[in-house]
Order: sequence, then C-alpha cells, then structure tokens
Amino acid sequence: MTVWQKFWAWKKKKPKNFIEEWVDAIITVVPAVFLIKTFLFGLYQVPTCSMEHTLLVGERFFADKLTPYFEKYMPYQRGEIIAMNSPIYKYSENIFVNTYERYIDWNIENWTKRIVGLPGEHIVGKIEDGKPVIYINDQKLDEPYVNEYPVVAIIKGNQPVHRTYVPDVPLDQQPYYRFNQVEFTRSKQWHQMHDQEFLGQPQTPTDGRDGKSLDEFDVHLGPDEYWCMGDNRKASYDSRGWGPLKKHMIHARILFRIFSMDTDNSWIIFDFIFHPIRSLKQIRWSRCLQWVK
Repeated sequence: MTVWQKFWAWKKKKPKNFIEEWVDAIITVVPAVFLIKTFLFGLYQVPTCSMEHTLLVGERFFADKLTPYFEKYMPYQRGEIIAMNSPIYKYSENIFVNTYERYIDWNIENWTKRIVGLPGEHIVGKIEDGKPVIYINDQKLDEPYVNEYPVVAIIKGNQPVHRTYVPDVPLDQQPYYRFNQVEFTRSKQWHQMHDQEFLGQPQTPTDGRDGKSLDEFDVHLGPDEYWCMGDNRKASYDSRGWGPLKKHMIHARILFRIFSMDTDNSWIIFDFIFHPIRSLKQIRWSRCLQWVK
C-alpha cells in the first residue's frame, strides 16, 4: 500500500480512539479553515489610525476574498476599501516562498487603504489655498470620506500613536476614542519638550522629504497599478510614501464592520475576562454591524 492508501484506510477506520478522533478532526478542519480564509472570506482587525474615522482602531471587519480572483469581471472601483499585502516588504522571487509570504506568513502585515486612482489614470496632488487636493485626469476629485478632524499623538510606552480628536468635546465624551486627562496632558507636554507636533490639523499639507509636502505628486499609473491612500491623511503611510500598488498585491475587499471597541488590545477576549465592566463601556455600539463605505 502507498502512503496515501494507508492514510485513507486509517481515515475511514471506525471506531477510532479518543486521540485518533482528535487527530482526524484537526486534519479535516485545519485545511478547510485555511482554504476558506485564503480564498473565500477573511476577518480583519484595525491596528492603526490610517483609515479614521471610517475605520477605527479596535474594530473587526468581514472581507470578501473571492471576487478579487475574478477582478477581470468585477474590477476594482474608485473609493473601494481594500486589504493588501504589505507594499514595503521585500518578497522572495521564489514562487513557493512568495506564496507562503503572501498567504501564510503571519509576521507580514496586511494593510488597509482606499483606492483613489485606477490603472491608466494620471493622478496629481496639489496644494490649493493651503489645502491638499487631488486631480484625476485633470478633474478635481471630491473626497467626502477624508477625516475632517484633527489628529493627536498620544504617547503609549515610548511611542506616539495617532488618534482622531474632536475639539470642544470633553475628553471622556469623545465620539471615537475616550482620552485620559493625565495621559492627554502628558503627551502634549512631551511633544512640546521635543519640539514635535502634538495636534495635526486636518486639510493641511503633510511634510515629506526635502521640504516638499507628501501631498504633492504627479503620477501616471500603469495598466495594473492603483493609487491607494488612507482616509486619515495626517497619519497615513500610503501611496504618497511607497508609490503605486500592483494589482496582485490586493487580496480582499473590506465590506462589513462586525464589531467596534475602543481598545488597542488585539486579543479582546482577555479584556472581557479581566475587565468585563470596563470592556462593555468601551464597546462602540452605534458602529457595530454596519456596511462599510
């Protein structure tokens, strides 16, 4: 008997003992879950603020992974929110290693951005009247989804994390993130001491290299290239920094918000176990179970 025949005979064996039943279940379930998560749909969480306030840190989303394989018949549209493989990771040229890196390796980040420019388009970023604007084939682009609120840099550990802040609303009543007064004040003082920006005003140019704004660019997209940007322009590392995105890097369309909670913790189950009352208060009930636009 071949190895495969021996395996199949064992698989059909009945009855199995307790350990064999568990092994059989794992052999069946793990490949099925992998195939579903790779080719049908995925569940994503938001770790950064680059898409605020459309997507917030602590939110979980359902994504369609099937239709990207039929992109020829269901092409990506301007304004769609997509999930992609990290555009700055240096992927292997070996097809097997590359496949592992793109579909299996959990150490390589997935990014989420909005499609702004489509293949073949001429996209230009300018500063007009002190505000960044985008032109597509000489037509000014209307972007109602861009974050209209300031962004503050809160110090957590030794690193600043950016969060949307609504002026004139008390810190403990903010609609997106609730801030601790001590933490807020300390972060502001830290940035003043280091001569860094604590509050980034919306609709203002973002500094780049050589004194040029990141919001100034002039790009002709290739036949398989997309220009992708975050809605939170003051705190998004996107095509302004790493250039056009190749089509094969896109692997999902973000469709539906399942859950929203004001937490940085990836494993929210532990929040509910150790701090159940606080966790319930952190849930953004009005943002749960919504289609994403």
